[in-house]
Amino acid sequence: MIKFKSASLLPAAAALLAPFAIALADGPKDNLPQNVRPIPPPGAEIPATDRDALTKGAAELKQLIEEAKKAQAKNPRLADLLPDVEIFHKSVDWALRYNYFNKPADKKPVDTKAAYEQIAEGKKRAEALKKGETPWLTQKGLVVRAYRSKIDGSVQPYGMVIPESYSGAPSRLDFWCHGRGETLSEMSFLDQRMHQTGQINPPNTLVLHLYGRYCCANKLAGEVDLFEALAHAKKFYSIDDDRLVVRGFSMGGAAVWQFATHYAGLFCAASPGAGFAETPEFLGSFQNEDVRNAPEWQKTLWHMYNATDFALNLANLPTIAYSGEIDKQKQAADVMDRELKKEGLELEHIIGPQTAHKLHPDSLVEIEKRLAAITARGRDRAPREVHFTTWTLAYNELKWVTIDGMGEHWKRARVDASVNGPSSLEVKTQNVTALSLNFDAGHAPLNLFQPVSVTIDGAKITAGKPKTDLSWSSSFAKRDGQWTLVDDKAPAAAGLVKRHGLQGPIDDAFLDAFVFVTPTGAPLNEATGKWVTSELEHATREWQKQFRGDAPQKKDTEIKDEDIANKNLALWGDPSSNAILKKIADKLPVKWTAEGIEVGGKKFASGEHVPILIYPNPLNPKRYVVINSSFTYREYDYLNNARQVPKLPDWAIVDLRTPPDAMNPGNVVAADFFDEQWQVKK
Repeated sequence: MIKFKSASLLPAAAALLAPFAIALADGPKDNLPQNVRPIPPPGAEIPATDRDALTKGAAELKQLIEEAKKAQAKNPRLADLLPDVEIFHKSVDWALRYNYFNKPADKKPVDTKAAYEQIAEGKKRAEALKKGETPWLTQKGLVVRAYRSKIDGSVQPYGMVIPESYSGAPSRLDFWCHGRGETLSEMSFLDQRMHQTGQINPPNTLVLHLYGRYCCANKLAGEVDLFEALAHAKKFYSIDDDRLVVRGFSMGGAAVWQFATHYAGLFCAASPGAGFAETPEFLGSFQNEDVRNAPEWQKTLWHMYNATDFALNLANLPTIAYSGEIDKQKQAADVMDRELKKEGLELEHIIGPQTAHKLHPDSLVEIEKRLAAITARGRDRAPREVHFTTWTLAYNELKWVTIDGMGEHWKRARVDASVNGPSSLEVKTQNVTALSLNFDAGHAPLNLFQPVSVTIDGAKITAGKPKTDLSWSSSFAKRDGQWTLVDDKAPAAAGLVKRHGLQGPIDDAFLDAFVFVTPTGAPLNEATGKWVTSELEHATREWQKQFRGDAPQKKDTEIKDEDIANKNLALWGDPSSNAILKKIADKLPVKWTAEGIEVGGKKFASGEHVPILIYPNPLNPKRYVVINSSFTYREYDYLNNARQVPKLPDWAIVDLRTPPDAMNPGNVVAADFFDEQWQVKK
């Protein structure tokens, strides 16, 4: 732990760092589920003349976009270029539609300068694209970019900072995760990315500013945002995969703790500042919120995003934490330091002296110096030791180790693997039933002339030789209690089992392409029909507000084979009202008829209850079906980002006699996880 002496702050430096002083919520007054303030907050009215002019400008931009589409219809890169123009239409159109114009209290009328500027920039890009020109692709400095998300087809923004020194050679890239901003609409984000370099600007480094789907601490769809933005950026910039750094402060610091511990093999270095690293302790210290009485399934689900539970993985990722000495959010690094010590690791923790919720300039200098040294060396793809832990197959890979099967989800799994010689590997496991070891081409530290001897939990297994490109891979599975070499690429047990990308919980279905399938038939009963209609409207509205996209919807009679093949189906209704649900109802582990609902031998009255669940789609077991749900946290949880974690497991039964509220879809009278074969636990 390093603490720097206080230094006088020049006014300019103080102003630069001031934006860090952002709270994650309003403290205990945000602990009232009966009085939840709206997020995003209502905006301010703009003058009618501005509204008319901007509406007209947005319509003109939309027309130019359509003309550009037609003019460049045969351009193979059009799909990747259009979002760069469309984002300027979305930013203003959504601000007009959903009242996202915000202002300081002393500003009258509302400043609409950003909206006019973004309409102008969108038109400029659209006119250029019509002619096959893309000047923003070679622009240096601040560049607004955007991609079309695979999840919901929405256009999502990100910002690039391109150094003058960039010449197209593979370059270091730093991700920046922003702090909490309840008014950070697309228009606000674009305004920042068009005018503010931001708090970090390392020399000779590309910086990618993540929007992260608004204000969710890069969780769920906000987590996927990093990977989609990176994939899009790679199509236009030369990015060094071995020099990716993830950084952020406040809510962004929480995001970095999450990315660093869950994807430790992806990055070269991580630098989280403040924020939070887990849910229960942070809510206790920051919100004075007692979560000890939370349902057991919610406590279990904290394991999904608690960075403290994945702390061991930082043994494989150089990490530099930062906190202000008097910042309440120093708690994040402190609890991570505690958990790392349990693993025998020491956290590098730089502390700004007598500093509250902002980044001390001397600390930033030291962080930059250390990151420069780490990135000069680059990511080690094939370390001689890998220490990896997870609680779910959603996060199943680190360096050259992949966990393909677990004994039981939401119990800790661990792999400690090492290269013990030129032809010898040793692996020790806990709660693991299948795994793969893989060294990419050029990285196997093994003798080409000898078969590789792999010892797993004391059992010695002879595998094949490395290839002449210095690659090597083998898969292993525990069968009848014994580890054995397997030939297939996915060595988990055959049949319907939990595996990476198909392991739940309910929220997992909304990290990939999905569609809301709406009912066209008559419901089993009036109560169910009213609840489904209300919850579908709620899910549609909240997806737009919290994840900044329009949830795709199709009627049950409109679902095609390609939807079943390529998307997770969120089925709304019951086996009477929804034709797709009717088709698969007898293949689900939860039985639902007009007479009642049966799960695990327990029965619930059909007219008073509905099931919510996730399950491999019987029509395509490589994809999910979800029954009557979207993401499972609700309005109360928006008030603090540490609450924005899954709230329901794999299945739940909701009593409709209790109306939905800001915390629950009704009275959840039963809920649990399916077992590893997707069956109800006995």
